[in-house]
Amino acid sequence: MVSVEYINPFIEAAQNVLKELCSIDAKIGKPYLSQAVYEGNTLMIIVGITGDLRGQVLINMTEEVACALASHMMMGMPVTELNDMTKSAISELSNMILGNTATIFSKKAITLDITPPSVCAGMNLSISVSDSKTICIPLVFDENKSVDINVAIKER
Repeated sequence: MVSVEYINPFIEAAQNVLKELCSIDAKIGKPYLSQAVYEGNTLMIIVGITGDLRGQVLINMTEEVACALASHMMMGMPVTELNDMTKSAISELSNMILGNTATIFSKKAITLDITPPSVCAGMNLSISVSDSKTICIPLVFDENKSVDINVAIKER
């Protein structure tokens, strides 16, 4: 099982980036073990982790949430479809979250490198991750919207 000390930096970074970039106060939902199966229309960003820890982080959300976040990032400009601009905005948001996570880990003398984000979008996605367990931490905002941070990492 992944230690809480390895999960908290992802939560802290995600909450900070959502607050600073999107003016969103995301609350932590109930973490759970995930099978990495996502029903409905989903946007997922996959980032690889190497260094003292290794694995993947999957950040997923519904198309509706992706459009809402992209709208927040673009100073309230309406975003109504999951187009290339929306995907690029969410990819950059994910990159900032993982970059901030790596910085938090570096302050604890844990070195992480992250891969460029890969974007997956579609209906009913199923992703096979590394050989470690996947912990999903929902970050909930606006009462019913959430961004799920799925962490599948282990020590090198």
